[in-house]
Amino acid sequence: MDFSTDSIPFAIALLILGTVMLYYGAEGLVKGSVKLAFRIGITPLIIGLTVVAFGTSSPELVVSLSAGYQGSSEIAIGNVIGSNICNIALILGLAALIRPIQVKMQLIKADITIMIAFSILVFFFIIDGEISQFEGVILVISLFAYIYYNVWLSKKNNQKIELEDLDIPKSKTDKPILDILLIVAGLVILMLGAHTFLEGAIRIAKYIGASNAIIGLTVVAFGTSLPELATSVVASIKNEGDISIGNAVGSNIFNLLMILGATGLFYSINTGGISYLDYGVMIGTSAIIIPMALFGMKIGRINGAILILIYIAYMSYLFSSLQTYD
Repeated sequence: MDFSTDSIPFAIALLILGTVMLYYGAEGLVKGSVKLAFRIGITPLIIGLTVVAFGTSSPELVVSLSAGYQGSSEIAIGNVIGSNICNIALILGLAALIRPIQVKMQLIKADITIMIAFSILVFFFIIDGEISQFEGVILVISLFAYIYYNVWLSKKNNQKIELEDLDIPKSKTDKPILDILLIVAGLVILMLGAHTFLEGAIRIAKYIGASNAIIGLTVVAFGTSLPELATSVVASIKNEGDISIGNAVGSNIFNLLMILGATGLFYSINTGGISYLDYGVMIGTSAIIIPMALFGMKIGRINGAILILIYIAYMSYLFSSLQTYD
């Protein structure tokens, strides 16, 4: 096997190594941040809705920021669009195939509707071929508004999150410096992982003749969605379907607002490599789960199979029409 630095096996190895580094970097960042936040007196509820949510989306964020810095902003937009499609069509579909997912009406009325609304907003932002810094500001402000809404709603409903749910100790006797070192180590590993992951993705793109946009929609999106895939599959096996769908919907909202917003703040995002079909699939897969959920208030195995088939068909289309994106 050819394993030279310009070979496809080497590029795949970079992808795998980058994915592992992104996973463990995010783990360190989340654990260190959560413990430090608890130490300074932030309640578990706020930690769960903010610190943990931010940390679990950190791989997508760091990869997208790195892509923007390298002048490959099409990877950033492709990553978000592709990840959102993957979260619903593949990950939620697979979770439902393992075990039907019960859906609460509150989720349909609030979070799923919010996800679709922001998906449509982003669609209008990209009509002129880019997401500007001003539009990035709007998305970031929307992110803070969404977080505030969730905190308010959770307090209104007397929702509680226990420390054990966040995997942090009740004792504050550990040294704070250890938490800080864990955060720093997590960030460093995340950044190195993002660089390694992107290097592998770009090499593969050049090797197969694909654009940065299509690599963002496929390889990068799937790679950065692996943590959500693992979380949702385990939750479904444990019969905790509400975690599966909440994970998918919440991740999609954070992708649209935090990833695109933060990247757009620093770099104007070129969206020319993404077609209207790609946005249509993203919005369509988000919208289709509403009638699925309303019919019996659950997403069953047949629905899960349909979602997976949609993802397979979309991926097949992308790879069969590479020349369209060149």
